[in-house]
Amino acid sequence: MSKKVLVVDDEKLIVKGIRFSLEQDGMQVDCAYDGEEAVQMARAGEYDIVLLDVMLPKLTGFEVCQQIREFSNVPVIMLTAKGDDMDKILGLEYGADDYITKPFNILEVKARIKAIMRRVDSAKNDNAAPKVIEIGDMRLDCEGRRVYIRDKEIGLTAKEFEVLELLMRNPNKVYSRESLLKIVWGTDYPGDVRTVDVHIRRLREKIETNPSDPKYVHTKWGVGYYFLCV
Repeated sequence: MSKKVLVVDDEKLIVKGIRFSLEQDGMQVDCAYDGEEAVQMARAGEYDIVLLDVMLPKLTGFEVCQQIREFSNVPVIMLTAKGDDMDKILGLEYGADDYITKPFNILEVKARIKAIMRRVDSAKNDNAAPKVIEIGDMRLDCEGRRVYIRDKEIGLTAKEFEVLELLMRNPNKVYSRESLLKIVWGTDYPGDVRTVDVHIRRLREKIETNPSDPKYVHTKWGVGYYFLCV
């Protein structure tokens, strides 16, 4: 089954080029040219990935990403201004899974999209791994990619889920920030370990009653992060 991509950018020539290139690879591509249209289309359609520009009319890319996260954990790749680290950090804060700086090479765009899709598909199709992980009052539905604490569902982004799943599959094992970046984001990911810190902080804000005194995801100072299982 071909993958379905939503491309959001108000520069129509850029959208046209991305659409043509992705369709050449057999993907289905829908396009939106402003923030409000993007949210409406994301809500109405089942997409495998969203390619989202930061600078948009009506709603910014950050606002679009934030609204999408209220109803979907679809992977989101942000398109940010070249060298603007704040845009990259904000994109991750609002729930993006990855970012690409403009101007970009379309081959890089396609490589990032395919890498994320492979990881999502691998997580869905890993029949050897347990489908449900339960530790204490937390339950991870690996097939449905859902998380529950005391039977209440917690909404996570794709990357937040992957980080939590890795830690829960290996409780009490400490992973360095570099290891988490390599395992979850891939060896070809150009970002740095701040990406991991942002996702851990967002994850704690969602699953911990008191993020500054976590019950689940702990820090081993000077080493890395681990999921506590007592």
